[in-house]
Amino acid sequence: MDTLRGKKIVLGITGSIAAYKAAVLARMLIKKGAEVQIVITPAGKEFITPITLSALTSKPVISEFFAQRDGTWHSHVDLGLWADAMLIAPATASTIGKMAHGIADNMLVTTYLSMKAPVFVAPAMDLDMFAHPSTRHNLDILRSYGNHIIEPASGELASHLVGKGRMEEPEKITETLERFFAEKGQLAGKKILITAGPTYEKIDPVRFIGNYSSGKMGYALAEACAGRGAEVTLVSGPVSLQTHHPNIRRIDVENAAQMYEEAAKAYANADAGILCAAVADFTPETTSEVKIKREKDDLMLRLKPTRDIAAALGKQKKSSQILVGFALETNDEIQHAKDKLDRKNFDFIVLNSLNDKGAGFRVDTNKISIIDRQGLVAYPLKNKKEVAEDIIDKLAGLLI
Repeated sequence: MDTLRGKKIVLGITGSIAAYKAAVLARMLIKKGAEVQIVITPAGKEFITPITLSALTSKPVISEFFAQRDGTWHSHVDLGLWADAMLIAPATASTIGKMAHGIADNMLVTTYLSMKAPVFVAPAMDLDMFAHPSTRHNLDILRSYGNHIIEPASGELASHLVGKGRMEEPEKITETLERFFAEKGQLAGKKILITAGPTYEKIDPVRFIGNYSSGKMGYALAEACAGRGAEVTLVSGPVSLQTHHPNIRRIDVENAAQMYEEAAKAYANADAGILCAAVADFTPETTSEVKIKREKDDLMLRLKPTRDIAAALGKQKKSSQILVGFALETNDEIQHAKDKLDRKNFDFIVLNSLNDKGAGFRVDTNKISIIDRQGLVAYPLKNKKEVAEDIIDKLAGLLI
């Protein structure tokens, strides 16, 4: 790979015994053609000298807000604008906590808070510290901000954290950055429709039929697609989430009919559609214009089916288009998902089950299986941002 050539990388080093690996890492990045600027914490200088690091990068190492010799101001804002990526390796529990909570008491964290480029974090600490709920919580916060956490591959499950306290090896970290920049423009020029969130079907001005969807999975997918260069149209039901990437055009709707109209319009000119929204299957036959009063002990609502968006787009789909569906099931999950794959004319379907702990509505994690006509691939429980990347990996393989 030649994806790091010409890339500007801020390498942050903190006070960990693994700081010696940062020298190897800096050398590898430079050998790959990257330009590296090192920012080190005062504690980091106790483990590796700035002179060594400066000799490797041919740049003065930044540690304080002002240069000691002439009082020159080191602008963290300029660093944030200069970089194509920031990599903090090693990252101690203390620094991770400061990053998660915005405690800007040193140059490294201040630079992080000013960073406009993607941020990668390679934790390094004692295993017990790494496994502590405070550290896990802080890492989850960093993930929710869109940071990339680079953990050693060994011990995938949280209950088997063997080896996870140590910093990942420089070769693997370098490969992670190479892969990121290789994927960054992977979907450039592609137009992708994504539906997300619930729909609300009005009963009267204050009541509706709806569901518990938070929209988190759909929004993570939108950010992942946009991050790889796609032009994303996000048709969103009522949620409290915000989009961040400028490549995302968001269209807010309330009910299933509105979502169908906007999704069909966007899919007509799209390369792919990802139908992640939890669309209501039924809507009231009539909607009261005034609040329905409680005048008796029961209330009869007559419901009619909503337009089946997935089936409609499946019929509309051209041979050059991809269509991805979702199935949230509670029983006979795989069979129901396979049936839906065929009925709706999906290219693949993402299955998750409410029987899996940590999957489903209103949580930050998900456990999925991807099913296509060749078979099934099951994935472990992950953060929804990581799940989104797995799904887009599959989609990208069909589009490019």
